[in-house]
Amino acid sequence: MFNLLYRSAATWTALGLVSGLYYRELTKANDFSGHTQLAVAHTHALALGTLMLLVLLALVAALGIDDRRFRWGVLTWHVGLVMTFGMQLVKGTLQVLGNSASDSAALAGIAGLGHITLTAAFILLFIGIGSAVRPRALVV
Repeated sequence: MFNLLYRSAATWTALGLVSGLYYRELTKANDFSGHTQLAVAHTHALALGTLMLLVLLALVAALGIDDRRFRWGVLTWHVGLVMTFGMQLVKGTLQVLGNSASDSAALAGIAGLGHITLTAAFILLFIGIGSAVRPRALVV
């Protein structure tokens, strides 16, 4: 679990930094100055990817979490974040290019599924963390 969380955090860091560079270069190349989903994609990758996974890594180290629901939560987190981040990149790119498909209900639906998946992941993560916290709470 340590290795998965560490490598995943490093990957999301790279994705966050590259998406920030992509946003800057794409908007500059297209002389775009309005609001776009690309503007927040890099912060989502860094906050929900890098920071969240580093916090989970610290919790695993501190609490010795070894729960299958927690592992499923981490995997579900990745799926939800990929969907959410991916849709931000797609929608933001379409917005910068002036494509009307950026207002597509399908894109909003997929992004919504990503958020629902992140919510499910939160539930699994809390259950997994709770299984490690409960025995410690009894020892006072």
